Amino acid sequence: MQKDYDLLIIGGGSAGLTAARFARQLGLSVAIAEKGTLGGDCTWTGCVPSKSLIRTANLSHSFRGSERFGIRASSVETDFKSVMARVKEVSKRVFQEESPEVLQAEGIGVIVGEARFIGPGTVSIDGKLITARRFLVCTGARPTVPPIQGLDDVDYLTYETVWNLPGLPSRLAVIGGGPIGCELAQAFCRLGSSVTLIEGANRIMLQDEPEAADLVTQRLSDEGVELKIGTAVERVEKMPDGVRLLLAGGEQVEAGRVLLSVGRRPSVNGLGLAEAGVVHSPYGIRVNKNLRTNRKNIYAAGDCAGRYQFTHYAGYQGFMAVRNAFLPFNKRAVMERVPWVTFTDPEVAHVGLTESQAVQRYGTKAATATWPLEQTDRWLTEGDSPDLLKIVHLPNGKLLGVTIVAARAGEMVQEWVLALDQGLKLSHIAHSMHAYPTYSMAAQQVASKLVVDQLLGGAMGKLLRKWARRVG
Repeated sequence: MQKDYDLLIIGGGSAGLTAARFARQLGLSVAIAEKGTLGGDCTWTGCVPSKSLIRTANLSHSFRGSERFGIRASSVETDFKSVMARVKEVSKRVFQEESPEVLQAEGIGVIVGEARFIGPGTVSIDGKLITARRFLVCTGARPTVPPIQGLDDVDYLTYETVWNLPGLPSRLAVIGGGPIGCELAQAFCRLGSSVTLIEGANRIMLQDEPEAADLVTQRLSDEGVELKIGTAVERVEKMPDGVRLLLAGGEQVEAGRVLLSVGRRPSVNGLGLAEAGVVHSPYGIRVNKNLRTNRKNIYAAGDCAGRYQFTHYAGYQGFMAVRNAFLPFNKRAVMERVPWVTFTDPEVAHVGLTESQAVQRYGTKAATATWPLEQTDRWLTEGDSPDLLKIVHLPNGKLLGVTIVAARAGEMVQEWVLALDQGLKLSHIAHSMHAYPTYSMAAQQVASKLVVDQLLGGAMGKLLRKWARRVG
């Protein structure tokens, strides 16, 4: 029987858009079903608006600290409405390249409506039945709302709704010390809010190296963010002028608004996955290493498939899902090693194994090396704070993981991502000439030190020194 499409994609975020465009390059008939606005979290409530806000907050912070560079700036005032107007304008500009009109001009169908499987080969969208040779579910994730007593009685914010604030909160409580919580806590503090960050665990940024979390903790504290670490919120009470949070141990925090940032859950409800016979849980749609579900004609990619929730990973998986669904010789698309960046100031970038993960896997063979970035001259010229480059490796120079804490860590980490992906060793980094004075020079510096130290250690080092002394 003739199908309506070769590929029907449910969800028009990073994964869905990437998948659709690659499918068209393969000459397939493809459509995206989206119940909201194309672009997904990244364009409207995630990466794009948050980084736009962070840029403004960092600029404000730079003006206030300009005197150390010999510049006496006049007082800095925040026009919050103008700030948010710019944030939304940037999102609109990004959307211009992924609007329904643009996609349709590329030959991609756009169906506005809520899609639901009524069987493994048919989807209903607002009552219209659509069939396809393959389906790809890319429905993303939504903010997790913790079961805190009284929370339903207050008008709390999430990363989805914070962009609708009519004005800058004078007092903001942020619940959750993960990447989103730390980024927004610092940004609002720099814009002028009095911010309290509450994290129930014993430190913030649990997925990163402890040294990285410590540096960010210190920076947040130095800038005025009040940190409540290792303390859970037990109850929330509505007040005439805001919210009162009652913490474990009896401590109280009062704020004008409260922002929840305790994680994200895959969006899998209401899709009719049970009717399609697709195995799933609240933690995501179960897929194999090639992104295929237990139904051979249905694939899932991005946040709804669980594991790492990053825009770049979702886009990668969207591409690979189409590749595996329509081309021979399937490739692995569920990856263990995915880079990420937390866009605080300083940024925290990571790829590969942390030190503790490496020790679990390799035992005493796992080694680490750190490079204080103030020993890289570009740090001094820019006036950056003392930051960190940490390498996890094996004695033979094989790279296992890298963490960078620096103003431009997100740009610096790409060299290490490529090195890990291509199986390069520290010696390759050391022997690759880096331009001076740059931030990336730090990579060559730390790699060179490790390679030279190993070369000159032990019996080989004695032989080389003896040889060098005899050269006429």
